Amino acid sequence: MLFIDQPSQVGFSYSKPVPAYQADSGDIIVLPDATCPDYAPADSCGTYAYPNVTLTANSTTNAAPNFWKTLQGFMGTFPQYSRNGFHFATESYGGHYGPIFNAYIEEQNARNITGAKKIKLETVLIGNGWYDPIVQYQAYYNFSVSPGNTYDYSPFNESIASMFYNNLYGPGNCLDQLNYCKASGDNAACRHADNFCAGQVEFIYDSVLGRDEYDVRELTPDPFPYSFYTSYLNTAAVQAAIGAFTNFSSNGAVSEAFDNTGDDGREMGTIEALRYLLSQNVTVALYAGDADYNCNWLGNEVVADAVAADGFSEAGYADLQTSDGVAHGQVKQAGKFSFTRIYESGHEVPFYQPLASLEYFARAIRGSDIQTGESAVTSGYRTSGPAKSTYREGNGTVQWEVLPANVTYNVETNEPGLPWQQTLAKRSFRAPPPRRRVGRFGR
Repeated sequence: MLFIDQPSQVGFSYSKPVPAYQADSGDIIVLPDATCPDYAPADSCGTYAYPNVTLTANSTTNAAPNFWKTLQGFMGTFPQYSRNGFHFATESYGGHYGPIFNAYIEEQNARNITGAKKIKLETVLIGNGWYDPIVQYQAYYNFSVSPGNTYDYSPFNESIASMFYNNLYGPGNCLDQLNYCKASGDNAACRHADNFCAGQVEFIYDSVLGRDEYDVRELTPDPFPYSFYTSYLNTAAVQAAIGAFTNFSSNGAVSEAFDNTGDDGREMGTIEALRYLLSQNVTVALYAGDADYNCNWLGNEVVADAVAADGFSEAGYADLQTSDGVAHGQVKQAGKFSFTRIYESGHEVPFYQPLASLEYFARAIRGSDIQTGESAVTSGYRTSGPAKSTYREGNGTVQWEVLPANVTYNVETNEPGLPWQQTLAKRSFRAPPPRRRVGRFGR
C-alpha cells in the first residue's frame, strides 16, 4: 500500500524544507535557523515544507503530471510493483483528483513513452467526493432544507431557509456565478464564485448551527475522527523509520494556490473523466457516508447518475451485505460502475464503519460485486431493487451537546462510547485539538 501526500507541501511532502514551527492558528512560521524559540508552542518546531504558492500545483490538472511522475519514480525504483495491478483510493477533494489523475495515467499509457512504466490501472475508489460544485452547492440546500437528510434533522427556520434559497438560486448569486465561471473559465471569476458560495451557502450551516460539516450528528468541536495519529507521525522515531524529512502537517499555501485559480469552483471535467475510465475497463466505485454534509451523498448520487454508465439507470439499490449480518448501507451497481451509500457515517467512512469499509474495499479491488462480494462482475451485472435509497436512520444518534475531547466512538451503536481512560486503562493520550477546517485540497 502506497500513500502519496500531494500536491507538494502537504503531509510529509515538500518542495523546499525549512526550519519552522506551527502556530496555534495552524500557520507555518519560518525561522532563521534551526534554533527553536521559547515563544513557539510546545513540540511545534521542526523541519517543514516552505509554504510558498509558487512551489506547488495551483489546480487539479496542474497536479496530475507530478502525481504520474511520482508513480514513475516509485515503479522505476521498485520495478516488481509495476507488473501488478494498480488500485487508486481517495476521498473528499479526491472527487477532483481521482477522475483527473487517473485519466491522465491512462493517457500517458496510450502514448507509449520510451522508458516509462505502464501503470496497470484497475480500480478507482472515491469516497464523499467533491466532483462538481454546481451539483454539490445545490446539494447543501437539498440535504439541510429540501428534501432533507435521513436523520430527521431539519436545522433551519423559515427565514434562514429562505435566505439559503436566495443565496443559492437568486439572480447573480451562487449558481449564476458558478455558471459564469464554467462558461468563462476565468480564474478571478471562478475564485469569486467559489468564495461567495462557500461563505453565503455552505457556511450557513456552520455559522447558524455550530455543527460539524463532516458529520451532522455532532456539534463542534467534534472529537471524531481521532487526531492522535498526527502526533504519532511527528515523533522522531516514526519519522526516522519511514524516512520522512519534514513534519506531517497541513499546508495553507496549497489551499491558497488552488484558491487563486478557483479550482474548487470548477467541475474540471471530472464526470467525463469517470466515463473515460469506464471506457478503459477500469472499475469505478463511488461511495458516501450519509451523515456528511460537506460532500454529501445526495450530491454524490446526482454525479453517479450523471456519469450515465451503461445499465446504471436500470439498476436498483440493494442492501450492502457484510460478514456481521448488518446492512451498513445500500449499493447500486451496473457492470464495473457502482455508487454506495453508507449508513451512520461521516466524511471519513472507514472510521465510522470499519468492517463495512474493509469488505467494500476488498470487493472493489477484486472486481467482485459490491453487494455480496460473491460474484465476479460482468458487463451485464445489475443490482436489483428500488430506484432510490430511502432508508432513514432517524435522529437517535444525533448529539445535542458538545462531546468531551477524550470520548471514544462506538462503531456498533454508532454513538459516542466510553472515555479513553476507561477504555485504554493505564495508557494515556493527549486529547486531540479541535478539528480545524483546512479546505478540501489536502484531503
